[in-house]
Amino acid sequence: MADLTERELDVIGVLWSAGSGTVTEVRAQLADDLAYTTVLSILRIMESKGFVRHEEEGKAHRYYPLIAREDAGSYGIRRLIDKVFAGSTDAMLTHLVRDEHMTRERLLRMRKALDALLKGEDGE
Repeated sequence: MADLTERELDVIGVLWSAGSGTVTEVRAQLADDLAYTTVLSILRIMESKGFVRHEEEGKAHRYYPLIAREDAGSYGIRRLIDKVFAGSTDAMLTHLVRDEHMTRERLLRMRKALDALLKGEDGE
């Protein structure tokens, strides 16, 4: 999978939430006030990378995501591990469980998921 830039992640996040969107609709949902042409350029680049597709809708184009949030999430996590934790999943997991915002309940859910993986189950 090609890299998704931060801006592309913002844009595809809007498309995942809404299901689809025109440039104007996507632009309205972004936290940053980007120019129409900037959002259009981002969507065109994403289309060339195979992340979105479009259909004509009157004078506008309606864009649809072609990748699932989970697929991008897996890629994003791998990228985070490589860049921030020098490729170490152990270091990332240690960081997560030591996070001051991690509640006991979350830790117990993580333990249950890890135990299920160790037993060869899917954790659900």
